[in-house]
Order: sequence, then structure tokens, then C-alpha cells
Amino acid sequence: MAAIPNDTLGSFLAFLEQRGELIRIPEPVDPCLEITEIADRFVKAGDRPALLFENPVRGDLSRTRGLTREARTAAGRPVPVLINLFASDRRMAWALGCESMDEAVAKLREPLDMGPPESLWDKIKMLGKAKEWGAGMPKTVSGGACQQVVVQGDELDTRGLLDLMPVLTTWPLDGGPFITLPLVITRNPETGRRNIGMYRMQVYDQRTAGMHWQLHKTGAEHYREHERRGERMPVNVAIGGPPALTYGATAPLPPEIDEAMFAGFLQGRPITWTKAVTNDLLVPAEADFVIEGYVDPGERRTEGPFGDHTGFYTLEEQFPVLHVTAITSRRDPIYLTTIVGVPPMEDKQLGWATERLFLPLMQKPLPEVVDYHLPAAACFHNLAIVAIRKSYPGHARKVASALWGMGQMMFCKNIVIVDEDVDVHNADEVLWRVTNSIDPRRDCFFSEGPVDHLDHAVNHQFTGGKMGIDATTKWEGEEGFHRVWPPIVRMDEAVKASVNERWVDLLARADRP
Repeated sequence: MAAIPNDTLGSFLAFLEQRGELIRIPEPVDPCLEITEIADRFVKAGDRPALLFENPVRGDLSRTRGLTREARTAAGRPVPVLINLFASDRRMAWALGCESMDEAVAKLREPLDMGPPESLWDKIKMLGKAKEWGAGMPKTVSGGACQQVVVQGDELDTRGLLDLMPVLTTWPLDGGPFITLPLVITRNPETGRRNIGMYRMQVYDQRTAGMHWQLHKTGAEHYREHERRGERMPVNVAIGGPPALTYGATAPLPPEIDEAMFAGFLQGRPITWTKAVTNDLLVPAEADFVIEGYVDPGERRTEGPFGDHTGFYTLEEQFPVLHVTAITSRRDPIYLTTIVGVPPMEDKQLGWATERLFLPLMQKPLPEVVDYHLPAAACFHNLAIVAIRKSYPGHARKVASALWGMGQMMFCKNIVIVDEDVDVHNADEVLWRVTNSIDPRRDCFFSEGPVDHLDHAVNHQFTGGKMGIDATTKWEGEEGFHRVWPPIVRMDEAVKASVNERWVDLLARADRP
């Protein structure tokens, strides 16, 4: 298979346009609310192309919110806004350099499944695979396209965040414009280990923005350590560039795995990095925009409200502040963004990619897990439906407890365990099996622990209740069940085969007028 051209956002867009997966909108459209409304209608219509707004112009509504300028390149042209890039299964897979998500999963599963070599030939094959797997290791280069245009110093007062980028105001009660797909680059001051996270940023003015570092996120950990030391923290923010890196910033990776390495491994080519202009952190060389700056210890500012992925507004809260020291960009950058709100939204495919890619990782400590599903309508972290090969009484409770102790699965409020023959992606089948297979007094069990920072339903922020449901078949004489479990109504296989031979003809008759 020829490599999918996704080293840059521009090359990926050209590829999408060839495939009929991009719509250009040349008419003026306001980044304040109007782009949101158009994009939301497109994504809720299902499987629609990505949208490139070529002429974002702030109108009357924007001016009432203090946004009087148009975002323009150094050449004086409006910066186009790209949205809904990931809002299809096909484009999500292509963004990762694969023709399908099954291909991406197989690529990730291969090194996990490889055991120790048993022969010389096994060793030779492993060496070849190691070279292939290492092809995505990040590389550092001198300079990069992300620094073709540099704005710094006093120039930021008149050509800062509100001038250079058409940052969207997405919902009517939002506290202002928000950058919604930022790749926030920080470094652990003790280990030097890099993190690339995705945390929304409210733009306050030309030179400052809010850093929405949620309590449990790695970026927040890095900031707390700098604050403990009383040290100013360097922070860089990239926008655009290789789409696989944008996904990598959303992935729930263990702290020891570099997001750029993960993205490079998936796409089969390295993510290139270069030194920033005003601090010593590296930045993605092919990014469309880079915001360089710092966060001071102890400084907080009101952030929000914001129409969030839960479908509710997150309310005002105090968060650290990014002070901008430079904004660099390509000569003809593209502003990549997204909107979140009442699901389904574009993050449905980002969540789906994580669900599929992390199944092999989940199965390493829990080989009894056959499949799982995180429904977008439940905002992913509010519900997990897990199919297992049940081997002993209490097995469902064991799996649920293990999942609550596994990385970001700790935020999952509801875990439903079903038998291995249940299609966890078929909502009707899940509801049929779950509602018919449980006695709520026996099969519902509860725990307590961390919840998502954005959870508005818990009595106290950050901690709350969790519910597990054992919807597996109960064994007679075990688990408190002392009856005979009935068989499922299914047709005889010989009869099905007989009807299959006539089925096409029967359908043809039914379709005749």
C-alpha cells in the first residue's frame, strides 16, 4: 500500500480532496457561532466530508464580544478554518496512515503478541520488525516550516492570538473564544520527559490564554511540580501538522510512552521536531501554528463557561494562565479546530479510534476480555460495555474492578459486563441481553473513586460513585442463582442453510412492484 500523505495538514487535505472527502466553503462565515452551527449540522447528518472555511470573517456577533479583527496570514489572506477532519471512520484511519482501523489495530497488536525468539530465524525476523517499528521514532531537525513566520516581542500586542488565528467562539454562553485542538507540550522538571496533551485554551487577549489543566492530567502534574519548586514553566502549543500527532495528544497513553513516538509508529514515519524560538522546548516542525510561552506559579484566572463534550456547559473555574512570548506559523497555515457539545460530535471518531486501538493493550492484563465499547452518547467515560469469556463465579466483578484500576478507565461511572457472544456495538442486542439477564438486587454492585473533572452530577468535585452490572449468564447453584437458566431462542442451523439457498429469490420477489 502506498503511504498516505499525512506528514502535513496541507498534504493530507490534498489527499482528502482527491477522495471527495473535503468541501471548500469560500463564502464569508463568522467564527463566532456560525461555523459551529454549520459543522454541528454536518456531523449530526452522519458521514459527511471535512469542511474548509476559506474566508472566516468576524461579523456583527463577533464584534459584540470584543473580537474586531480578522485572522490573517503574513500575506494578508484570511487563515482558513478546518473542521470535521476526523468525523468519519475512513478519515480517522487515514489520519493514522492506515486504510482501515483494523489495519491500525493489527499494527499495534503485532509487537504485543510477539513472544521471545525460539530460533535464529525468529531472531532475524524480530530484528526486521524492530527496524520497522523504530521507523516512527521522533527526529530533531534544524528549523522547520512551523517557523516560516515569526511574531514575537512587542509585535504581539497588535498581531497576537486574536489577529493571527480565527479562534472559534463555539456556543452562546461560552466565556470567549477557545482553542479546541491544541497540542500542549510540557516537560517534567525532574525526569525531563515530554508530554503532549490536549487541553482547551480560552483566549483572553492578544498575549494570554487560560490553561485548562484538569486535575488528573499529566500537564497539570508538570505544572504542580514547577509550582512546588516556585519555578516558571515553559509551555508550547502546536496546532495542525501531522493529523496522527493530533490524535496522539488525545490518546490515554501511560506516562512513559511519548505521544510523538506513538503517532509516528502508527503512521510509519517519524514526527519531526525543532527547537522553539523563545524557550528550549522542542516543537513539531511541520505544525501550522506554534504558540510559545510560559506559565507562572500561583497565577490563576477565571476560565469558562464552555460548552463541553458532555453536552453541558462547564462552569467558571480558576486555572493557570499562559503568557505568549512568540507565535510562529507556516506561510499559508490552516487553523485546525473542532467543536464539542451534545453528542454525537466529531470526537465520536477520536473516541472510537482510542477504543479500537487500546483493546489489545486492555487484553494483555485481561485476556478474558473479548471486546468492549464506549458509547459516544455516554461521553465515552460514563459507560463501558465489556464482553468476557466467563470462567468462574464472580468473574464479571473481577473484570470491572480491574478496569477501574486501569489508567483513565478509573473515570468510568458505569461498567456493564456481558457474555462473549454479545455484540457490544449493537445497542439493541445489548439492551435485550442486559435488561433480561439481571436481577438488580443481585447483579448491581457499587464502588467509589475518582471521576472526571467535568462531571457535574457528583456531590463533590473529583470523586463519586460507580456502578457495575453483571449481565452475564448465571450458573445454576452459583452466584446466588438456584434455577435453570433458559436457552436463547435460535433457529436450527440446517433450516437456516436451507432458507439461505432460496433467500435471494425471495427477496427479489418481495422487491417487485
